[in-house]
Amino acid sequence: MFLTRLSRLNPNPLLLILTRHLSNPSKLHDRYSFKPPPSLSPNTQGQNPNHNNPKKKQKPQYRPPSSLDRTGQKPIHSDLPFDFRYSYTESSPTVRPIGLREPKYSPFGPGRIDREWIGVCAPAVDPKVRSVEGAEEDPKLEEKRKRRRQKVQGEPLTPAERKILVDKCQRPKTKRQINLGRDGLTHNMLNDIQNHWKHDEAVRIKCLGVPTVDMKNVCTQLEDKTFGKIIHRHGGVLVLYRGRNYKPKKRPVIPLMLWRPHEPVYPRLIKTTIDGLSIEETKEMRKRGLVVPALTKLAKNGYYGSLVSMVRDAFICCELVRIDCQGLEKSDYKKIGCKLRDLVPCILVTFEKEQIVVWRGKDYKPLEDGYFLPDRELFDNPEGDLVSGKEGCGNSDGSSSEKEFDSGEE
Repeated sequence: MFLTRLSRLNPNPLLLILTRHLSNPSKLHDRYSFKPPPSLSPNTQGQNPNHNNPKKKQKPQYRPPSSLDRTGQKPIHSDLPFDFRYSYTESSPTVRPIGLREPKYSPFGPGRIDREWIGVCAPAVDPKVRSVEGAEEDPKLEEKRKRRRQKVQGEPLTPAERKILVDKCQRPKTKRQINLGRDGLTHNMLNDIQNHWKHDEAVRIKCLGVPTVDMKNVCTQLEDKTFGKIIHRHGGVLVLYRGRNYKPKKRPVIPLMLWRPHEPVYPRLIKTTIDGLSIEETKEMRKRGLVVPALTKLAKNGYYGSLVSMVRDAFICCELVRIDCQGLEKSDYKKIGCKLRDLVPCILVTFEKEQIVVWRGKDYKPLEDGYFLPDRELFDNPEGDLVSGKEGCGNSDGSSSEKEFDSGEE
C-alpha cells in the first residue's frame, strides 16, 4: 500500500519522457524515422480509419415512412359507386355551399386516389362535368348501388338466423362495437365496418349525439354505403349484417382520409328578420321565445330520436318552442336546429344563450302522414320489411338505450 502511494506521488521519469516523445510525432520521425499508427495520430483520433475508402458503401440516412410519399406508385382506384364525402349523414348533396374555407386540397393526400377533390366531395364521375355549384349525384350511381347490394345480400335471413346474429351482438357476448358520434357516418368509418366484418357476420353500432335526431337517415346511409342490412334496432343501437354472399377477400377498396377537411360556408340559419314579420316583431318574438318554458333539456352526446315528434306535439298548443341546450357545443345545437327546421318543419328564431327557439309559422297545419322510426324495430319478416314495435319511448335527455337487446318477437 505504501509503495503504491509513493509511485503515484513520484511517477517514473522514463514514462514521462516516452509520453512526451509519443505526443510529438515530428520529433520521432526526425530522430528515429518512426511514423505513429493512425490510431495514435492526433489528427485522425476519434475518426473511422475507413472513412476515405471508396469501395465501402455508406448506409443511406434513415427516413421514417410516410403515407404521402408515393413516388413511383399509381393512384388508388376504388370502384365504389358513390361520391366520397367526409360525413354522409351530416352533409347533403342537394344543399349548395356559398364558398370554401380553404383551397381544394384533397384530404386523401396529393395523388393518392384517382378522384379529384372539388371542395365538398370527391365525385365518382368526371370532375370536369361536376363543380361545387352543381354537386348533385348521378342517378345511375343509385341504381348501381342497388344492384351491388342485392348481389351481396343474397337470400334474406330467416327469423331464427336473425335471432342468433342479434344474440351474438349483445353486450355480455361481445365487446366489439363501433361508435357513431357527432360527425355521423364518416368515410373512414366504412373501413372500420369492413374490418369488423372480417371476424363476424354482424357488427353492433351505437349512435349518439346530433345524428340521432334523424335516425331514419342514419339507417338509410348505413345500408346504402356499406351494402349491408340492419337486422335490429333499439334506440340508437343498431346491428348491421354484412350479407350472405359477402367475401372478406373481395371487400371494396376504401382509401382513407388523412385529415378532416374544413366545412364549406353555408347560408346563415338565423336571418335578421323572419319572413313575413317586421324587425320589431322579430325582436319581440325572440324575447318571448327565451322566456317560454323549456320543452326539454338536451344532454351532451345523448339520444335525441324522439325530439322531432316532441316539437310537433308541442306546436299543437304552443306557437313558440324552446329547447335548453346548455352544455352542448355551439356547432352541435346549430346542427340540431337545422335538422328540426327540415323535419318538423319550423322556422328558426334564435340560438342565443345556448337555447334553440323555433316558431311554427302563421299558417301551421300539423302533418298527419309523418313517418317516424319507433324506439324499437324488429325485422322478423323474411322480405326485410320493417315491423314496428312499441311507439317511440326514447328520451331526449340523454338516457339512451343502454339495455341489452331483446331478440324475441313481440
